[in-house]
Amino acid sequence: MTDNLDMKRIPQHIAIIMDGNGRWAAERGHERSYGHQAGVEAVRRITSECTRLGVKYLTLYTFSTENWGRPADEVAALMGLVLSSLEDEIFMKNNVRFRVIGDMTRIPENVQRKLRETEEHTAANSAMTMVVALSYSSKWEITKAVRDMAEEVKNGKLNAEDITEKTIDEHLQTAFMPNPELLIRTGGELRISNYLLWQIAYSELYFCDTYWPDFDEQALRKAICSYQGRQRRFGKTGQQVEEEAK
Repeated sequence: MTDNLDMKRIPQHIAIIMDGNGRWAAERGHERSYGHQAGVEAVRRITSECTRLGVKYLTLYTFSTENWGRPADEVAALMGLVLSSLEDEIFMKNNVRFRVIGDMTRIPENVQRKLRETEEHTAANSAMTMVVALSYSSKWEITKAVRDMAEEVKNGKLNAEDITEKTIDEHLQTAFMPNPELLIRTGGELRISNYLLWQIAYSELYFCDTYWPDFDEQALRKAICSYQGRQRRFGKTGQQVEEEAK
């Protein structure tokens, strides 16, 4: 059941900041790791629902570069959870391709190996691509892109005067997919937290108080309904957009 969704206007790329796992667990008297485990179940629900609705890309902010500063036991538990959650079922059952973006040099080798194996095993899946942002931050990504372009200029492969927005797009971790039309943040916080800063320049933003473990199919549809109720102008006037749509 899709309620009042316009199935012809489903966003093709949804990015999510999955916030609130720790607070969800604390309010129930559990360790933070319990909340992260519950968050994996939410990932399964939302992945299945996005596939059913026709979303083509789902990008999940899983672990930021700043999260390395958390207590060592929590980081270790999160890395273990990443390993255990990379099951074939969630990807093969839903015909979902898996991709990862982020600074892999900081990820434990056994986790890196499992990430690569999952990418390879799901490469032929075509219903949707789930992108996990792991050891990722937008400032890190942009800094890396600038360094890569500077190296190409130094080696004569790129002229500095030829660098355009498209050139930058092509050097970002997300070069293989379109920018998000909709960014959702759960957990009640009203900030972007260093996530896809370049890519969300014209994304519609949706914030909700629901903690990520409680975010379900109905909550996702509510976010998409909000998105569909907005006029995306990209710097133009509302009248221009309406005339172009005729």
